[in-house]
Amino acid sequence: MVQLTIELVADLDHEAQRRGCSRSAVVLEAVAEKLARTSVEAQIRRYVDSYERQPQGGDDAWGDLGAAADRAGVETARMLDDDECEAGEGLAFVTSC
Repeated sequence: MVQLTIELVADLDHEAQRRGCSRSAVVLEAVAEKLARTSVEAQIRRYVDSYERQPQGGDDAWGDLGAAADRAGVETARMLDDDECEAGEGLAFVTSC
């Protein structure tokens, strides 16, 4: 059994009449929506908390992947420049021909 104030019962009756359904249907939907919203909010909180405990980026078990990717990109650009210079077509973005 759930006890409601007179004001809540009046609001509930008004909403049920507006929707053309029973009080129980309105209460069931409201409770289901609140529980679903609470569940999603808890999931978001856990997600945010995990990033606050261990922020993305920087060193981890794999090292600093962002820095490794940057180095790999620069090295690839140098190799492409070298290849283009050797072919006489170099624009030399990273190195000079």
